[in-house]
Amino acid sequence: MTIALRPTPLLAKAADGWFADIADPVEQALAVLRWAGDTFGEDFAITSSMADGLLAHLASEAVPGVKVVFLDTGYHFAETIGTRDWITSVLPITLVNVTPPQTVAEQDARYGAELHQRDPDLCCSLRKVQPLAEVLSGLVAWGSGVRRDESPTRAGTRVVEWDAKREMVKVNPLAAWTQDDVDTYIAEHQVPVNPLQEIGYASIGCAPCTRPVAPGEDPRAGRWAGRGKTECGLHL
Repeated sequence: MTIALRPTPLLAKAADGWFADIADPVEQALAVLRWAGDTFGEDFAITSSMADGLLAHLASEAVPGVKVVFLDTGYHFAETIGTRDWITSVLPITLVNVTPPQTVAEQDARYGAELHQRDPDLCCSLRKVQPLAEVLSGLVAWGSGVRRDESPTRAGTRVVEWDAKREMVKVNPLAAWTQDDVDTYIAEHQVPVNPLQEIGYASIGCAPCTRPVAPGEDPRAGRWAGRGKTECGLHL
């Protein structure tokens, strides 16, 4: 049963504290997801980049039938689209496949070819940030797979927080997880993984803006390599 609660900064702050004493990362993540499902019901969804099915697997355990939002930018690797279809076929989730209002060809006609090379912030805004904002505008809470150990910009991520930009609650069930936690869960539960990870793609985004990383290199170093850009804008 959905609890009628209006998402507020105070609610997010309180909820974050409720889960602080759960030491086991899996139990904490499941508790956060169950709380979000019970509290917000159909007004809650998670997002997935389809680098793997970890968050979708956890969410489907806690909230069977949970909506999983995928931003189909038109620039994804074929392996990412295949992983999306694989995950959708094996887990009890409801895929919400979101496409930008313009195709890549239409965007090229308006802004010129390879906008991602000339103005990656604008390209991310048009193909990711704005489409996500539109789909989330019909919800009151959303969840992501962001982890604190992924990059310095994510080190302060809380398990439950207030998304001031969108004025809604955001849950990050994997915030406290390490890469070892991720690897262990994926192996134990045989979670689908994007095959690009096997050849060095530690963080997977759009094909033109993603490269493999070297052993020991920052996992997100392969995103927008050679630029000062480290985030697409979804989580800032």
